[in-house]
Amino acid sequence: MSKILIIEDEAAIRRVLVKILSEENDTYQVDEAEDGAIGLEKIKNNDYDLVLCDIKMPKLDGVEVLEEVKKIKPEIPMVMISGHGDMETAIQTMRLGAFDYISKPPDLNRLLNTVRNALDKKQLVVENKILKKKVSKNYEMVGESEAISHIKLMIDKVAQTEARVLITGPNGTGKELVAHQLHEKSERANFPLIEVNCAAIPSELIESELFGHVKGAFTSAVKDRAGKFEAADKGTIFLDEIGDMSLSAQAKVLRALQESMITRVGAEKDIKVDVRVVAATNKDLKTEIAEGRFREDLYHRLAVILIKVPPLNERRDDIPALINHFTEKIASEQGNAIKVFSAQAIKLLQEYDWTGNIRELRNVVERLIILGGSEISENDVKMFASK
Repeated sequence: MSKILIIEDEAAIRRVLVKILSEENDTYQVDEAEDGAIGLEKIKNNDYDLVLCDIKMPKLDGVEVLEEVKKIKPEIPMVMISGHGDMETAIQTMRLGAFDYISKPPDLNRLLNTVRNALDKKQLVVENKILKKKVSKNYEMVGESEAISHIKLMIDKVAQTEARVLITGPNGTGKELVAHQLHEKSERANFPLIEVNCAAIPSELIESELFGHVKGAFTSAVKDRAGKFEAADKGTIFLDEIGDMSLSAQAKVLRALQESMITRVGAEKDIKVDVRVVAATNKDLKTEIAEGRFREDLYHRLAVILIKVPPLNERRDDIPALINHFTEKIASEQGNAIKVFSAQAIKLLQEYDWTGNIRELRNVVERLIILGGSEISENDVKMFASK
């Protein structure tokens, strides 16, 4: 059912709107309010999918209702109802965040199309929120060990700032989880998080990938193309494995950090960007600096905040929670019942040498779920989880 509220002080218009919507679709549950004050109270106490609101009303006019709704429940689409001579105000309400407006007397087709479109938008907002929760769950940091609790505390303190963060740790420890958490808890969360794996991009293409290029800049540049820094504007760029970046690309990243400006390959015009940079590496960058492979000035620009993600062998207390997390996740992905690990099986897994860290643990859990019995036993671990 779609819940719709009509706020209209003219009883005749209100009756017409209720009749049209109720007869059009039996899934529309239509509520009504005779003035702005009553309407706003109903919005505060109910979950509506759409509000149709008159502009000129006693006690509280439509503009005031719109402004208040955008503060308390911004996801509700508002369709304004304008009378003769209200067109200028109707256009003003669009600037204030109204979805659309309709005129009095309401045109049947225009009214129904506007209502359908507004409800479709609300559904899209709901679906996006669900999707974002799913994405967030994919990047959940599991564990309560001292090391992980410290990282979570650091994230909570740093996320709301604009400070650049350098995340260090071996492969497979979950450095990307830290980057996602920093973005999702920041003021930039509604804008993109763009991930770049610097180790996966050939050195001759990294500058084009990061900063874009203009047509003709090199043989395969058949058209202008924006780079990752432009795509991340107002959001966050996550430079994973930055220790593998070429020195020439490092110089351009340094300029982007110093001046908030980038230049596409082959272009002369500068482009201003507003990007927060989070970087990660599995290398010892101080050693890389000493050996001339990494710029010291870039290191100091990136490492305003340092977050070290420990290997799994240093946080064995988290292994039972991680096994439970992966078991539920794999069962959900494969559409199977959740298998239980025996206490002896978990104890044995806690004693393993996890050189591949969390990534290796996830692979082993999946293997045991596929090959083990209905309850994963100590014998299953010995048989299928051996190195």
